[in-house]
Amino acid sequence: METRAHPQRWLVLGVLCLSVMVVVLDNTVLNVAIPSISTGLGAGTSDIQWMINAYSLVLAGLLLTSGALSDRFGRKRALVLGLAVFGVGSAVAAYAGTPEALIAARAFMGLGAAFLMPGTLAVLVQLFDERERPRAIAIWAAVSSIGLAGGPVIGGFLIDHFWWGSVFLVNVPVAAFAVAAVVLLVPEPKDPAVRRPDLPGSALSTIAMTLLVWAVISQPEHGWGSARVLTALGVGLVALLAFGWWERHTPEPMLDLAFFADRRFSGAVTGGVLAAFGMGGSLFLLTQHLQSVLGYSPLEAGVRVAPMAVAVLVVSNLCAGLGARFGAGNTMVLGMSGVAAGLLALSFSTADGGYSATLAGLVLIGSGVGIAMPVAANALMSAIPPERAGIASGLNGTLTELGNSFGIAVLGSLLAARFAADLPDALPEGAERSMSSALQAAAGSEELTLAVREAFVSGMSVSLVVGACAALLGGVLSGLMLRRSEKVPA
Repeated sequence: METRAHPQRWLVLGVLCLSVMVVVLDNTVLNVAIPSISTGLGAGTSDIQWMINAYSLVLAGLLLTSGALSDRFGRKRALVLGLAVFGVGSAVAAYAGTPEALIAARAFMGLGAAFLMPGTLAVLVQLFDERERPRAIAIWAAVSSIGLAGGPVIGGFLIDHFWWGSVFLVNVPVAAFAVAAVVLLVPEPKDPAVRRPDLPGSALSTIAMTLLVWAVISQPEHGWGSARVLTALGVGLVALLAFGWWERHTPEPMLDLAFFADRRFSGAVTGGVLAAFGMGGSLFLLTQHLQSVLGYSPLEAGVRVAPMAVAVLVVSNLCAGLGARFGAGNTMVLGMSGVAAGLLALSFSTADGGYSATLAGLVLIGSGVGIAMPVAANALMSAIPPERAGIASGLNGTLTELGNSFGIAVLGSLLAARFAADLPDALPEGAERSMSSALQAAAGSEELTLAVREAFVSGMSVSLVVGACAALLGGVLSGLMLRRSEKVPA
């Protein structure tokens, strides 16, 4: 059915991009603010991980359900609701007085983002015809790279000139402006076919992922053999199996498992999840390394993380046709190998070695993502019928968020375990809770301070090697699947 082009569609696209920018900036800004939040709230490593994971888990658990709800009740309403919830959550986060309050506020922000993200893409697909849609989606996707580059710089500037809560407070006026723009400019698309939300599936997936990630985060403190960790793992796995069973038997599943039968879809998702695993965890560690070990200010640290996003932006444009020329499978292996090489380069950073290894690693990671990302996106969308593009986008976003959460949890846990083991015995009990705690305990002794920094770098190196292995494995697996799909006639 032909739809008349909306006269203000490009202006509406700007509003949609602004809405996405709020979410992307918030996550990258938070990475830079971690050391200041840790000091200001007395938060330990596990608290910091939960500040990130609470948001990601709510977002990942509700993306598909919120997409179905926006189809039923209206995408415009979903956008307004998502922006409003995100803005309120940001205001609460800015003035949180305890780690627990900030974790709760971050979870509330994740709820807002869950309604916001699928709505933007659904409205975009509705407004643009097949001729203009690729360009519009490319602009929408480019915002993520710009946000990735700008977030650390903006966050660093705010931390340098204000208090840590300003990184959340800055979202409030932007969200308020976006709400007004959505109300005034965005039309309310109506879908003739409505899919009911899969509430049991959403609940089971959220329970499973929350418990599994909680178990991984808690492992350094309680150990794999503790009752609480084993119980969380067991219940989480049962919930995950129940989720799979339910999705196979319910008539309108949140996650259509038939998607995974297509090797293009499976290959794209595999690469995306394992890349998110390695990169999410590495950025969580890297911003702490730049500030707490190398001594950069938050703004200086933000500027030094930006080359990765710049490399993504440049390489993705220069290598856009690489997949068509050399095959999607080969290009995916090349891109993910670049990500793995970058993470490996970061693992050679030292406590007193400067920024050169970090710069090389960031450029390699960004270049690898710039090569692999367009190939993965094209494979993903070509494997799904156009009328299911919103669900496919929600599913991909869900799995990417989960990969990011597990990356932070697993790599953070490895860091915490190695960090605690390598700390000098002269430090008092409790110093192993976080980098800031250990540095405070070592204050006044240059020798102990250097030993604390070296312990952190040692733990970070182990974690980054694991992240590099995950990225390389993702490249090999996704490359094999995409190669096989290319050999099967369409």
